[in-house]
Amino acid sequence: MKLYTYFRSSAAYRVRIALALKGLQPIMIPVHLLRDGGEQSSPEYLALNRQGLIPALDDDGTLVTQSMAICEYLEEIQPIPALLPADPAARARVRALALAIACEIHPLNNLRVLNYLTGTLGLSEAQKLAWYHHWIRLGFSALEAQLAAESTSGKFCHGDAPTLADVFLVPQVANARRFDLDLSAFPTLLRIDANCRELPAFIAAAPQNQADAV
Repeated sequence: MKLYTYFRSSAAYRVRIALALKGLQPIMIPVHLLRDGGEQSSPEYLALNRQGLIPALDDDGTLVTQSMAICEYLEEIQPIPALLPADPAARARVRALALAIACEIHPLNNLRVLNYLTGTLGLSEAQKLAWYHHWIRLGFSALEAQLAAESTSGKFCHGDAPTLADVFLVPQVANARRFDLDLSAFPTLLRIDANCRELPAFIAAAPQNQADAV
């Protein structure tokens, strides 16, 4: 098993957490998103993954792209420990929390969007940062309200064991910190994030602990 990854990629970070929680140790193949215009756009990588995105998982010739699909694939091939609850309603809740990050927050502030804002549209760094902060606050405000209000929240996003929702939350919080967003308005998210980051799997998957961290 091989994971094409980049230490700062939020999407790759999610998959590294899921792999670590499952006790899986793939070969990590770094793909630098900035060097030489971005190694994800090289002919070699595009031959592997036509989307030119990170991460990609190669499981003995089976290629899986997109972090949600990879995490669900890992759940199916290695069901224990489970990242999705057994109850259908609970599974839907966990998926919805993860997708709120993967579909509603992250796409608006990933690297290629931010580069388009400054490169093609000519926004200043301050304007780019304002864009980033706006969408994170909007998304985090909704997550904070939901997690704070629902009784199914626990030590983690759903109950007292990490699920797919936590796998997606922690990288997004780390990303927000990197862009200097004040997170004090989100105490529930911060509490859950802190609980997650105490676990060995989350520590092992953290950007600063990757071989390609620079």
